Amino acid sequence: MSKIKIMCTSTGCIDYAPERYRSLGIDIIRIHVFFNGKEYREGYDLDPVEFYEQLETIEDPKNHLPYTGMPDTDEIMDCFERAIADGYDEAMVFVLSSALGGTYDKIRLIAKDYEDKLKINVIDTKITCFGEGLLAIKASEFASRGMSSDDILKEIAWMMRHQEFIGVDGKLDYLIYNGRLKGGKAFMGQLLNICPVIHFSKEGEIVPLESVRTQKKALARTCEVLKERLGDRDPKDYLLWHIYTGPSLIKTLKEIEPKFGIETNHEAVIMSPVSGCHNGPWLAGYGVAFLRREDEPLED
Repeated sequence: MSKIKIMCTSTGCIDYAPERYRSLGIDIIRIHVFFNGKEYREGYDLDPVEFYEQLETIEDPKNHLPYTGMPDTDEIMDCFERAIADGYDEAMVFVLSSALGGTYDKIRLIAKDYEDKLKINVIDTKITCFGEGLLAIKASEFASRGMSSDDILKEIAWMMRHQEFIGVDGKLDYLIYNGRLKGGKAFMGQLLNICPVIHFSKEGEIVPLESVRTQKKALARTCEVLKERLGDRDPKDYLLWHIYTGPSLIKTLKEIEPKFGIETNHEAVIMSPVSGCHNGPWLAGYGVAFLRREDEPLED
């Protein structure tokens, strides 16, 4: 039986998730954040709560945007070298969506240098934040049961086809400053107080699902769409958690959601700073991971 090492990029938020996940031995490949003249390794020396507090109060954010950098080559190599030294035959690396940067391609390229030493599967999760991390957590659980890598990858592929991220960017500022909205469209969005309901496309891109006027209406529409996605599925067959950056919008979402009969069944997990610096400190929404029932085929 192969011994399989699970790894995940820091955007998977395992550092910010409940303690029970941090004891699974998942190696974290850390992406870097550059902010206020300093360089940070996500999840290591950058506290997300403090980070979003600074983003909320920073003067002239347009000219003081944080930006991100890919993980160091040496750090990626160290993860692979440790896996080999610890007697692992295989590794699975769960990486934030390739549509959000070059980290996936970089890790894949480095992995090729280890083909004769370690079988490495680099997985483009097509998502980020705890949705990404949860895939790594489930893979770790499957591996601990003695499942083969082929079977684990099939189960993970099913989960990826059924994962959801849906939320609201309460202000368009950071989307505009990062080039997501430009020119007249950006101006009209500010003028009309538009709040986009966003989600991840099947290609792994953050795209607007709908544009709604006012934050509360956008949050209410998020709840409606979530209910539609959950359908009549039993809560034991999915995990549902809050995703947020700063505290303001998530408080409002929690006040609204009981009207729609929404109850989360997993602890909230703050959005990774690497992801949040592109969206800004005014995001709130949900992550959903569907759990495959025995009557549901792997191929659908």
